[in-house]
Amino acid sequence: MHVVHDGPRQAPPLLLIHGSGASGGFWGPVVPALARHHHVVRVDLPGCGQSPPAASYDVPAQAGQVAALFDGLGLRSVAVAGHSSGGYVATALAEHRPDLVRSLTLISSGPSLDALLPQPLLLRVLLAPPLGPLLWPRRSDATIRRGIGAACARPVEVPDDVVADIRRITYPALRTVLRRNAAYITERSVPERLAAIDLPVLVVFGTADPRWEPSSAHQYDAVPNARVELLPGVGHVPMIEEPEATGTLLLGFAATGVDTPPVTP
Repeated sequence: MHVVHDGPRQAPPLLLIHGSGASGGFWGPVVPALARHHHVVRVDLPGCGQSPPAASYDVPAQAGQVAALFDGLGLRSVAVAGHSSGGYVATALAEHRPDLVRSLTLISSGPSLDALLPQPLLLRVLLAPPLGPLLWPRRSDATIRRGIGAACARPVEVPDDVVADIRRITYPALRTVLRRNAAYITERSVPERLAAIDLPVLVVFGTADPRWEPSSAHQYDAVPNARVELLPGVGHVPMIEEPEATGTLLLGFAATGVDTPPVTP
């Protein structure tokens, strides 16, 4: 996997996992604040960004690759944060290698398929047959930026390197990832999985998320040691739309693994 390190290597480790069709670059706006206090590790999951395709895109298999990365780096007791479906990989990592994970932060991670909203028109066209396979390789930079903007509730600036990362993702790989993600949360919901794991959990949702029903964040209330934070007027990508509040939440939780005062954007 392609890996980017920020911050001092001797600082407490913090792993950031991106969502489907994205890359580690999506975390860019919050990294400077996090790297002042943590050894921040960003990965491009298999088939995304600068990482090559994988034989399997099953969520546990992706978590296994992250675990192998941790083992190779000699990292233990890592604070792990996942955005969107990256939260599923983070959860699977905690399920299968609890020795590696100290705390979990899930940002805009839909708890179950019944919380999925009708997707914005542009995303439906790009991601589904019959037009998706034809349009995907022909996307312009402007189209890619509009696709990201469709998941946000606020205007956002998307750097060129993030656009380049998204361009590398193939349509077949993305479709496979989406199917495997759906299978993972259909087998067992994320709150159900987390309830069986003795870890502190922070859940962050935007109240204007167009991808997942924002009120579904409260499904996580059933998880022991879980705390839910809602960011008013924020869409599906809080670390780009509201990086200051998102970074503050991540910092407070990753530093202690326990509750910190709520943050108002």
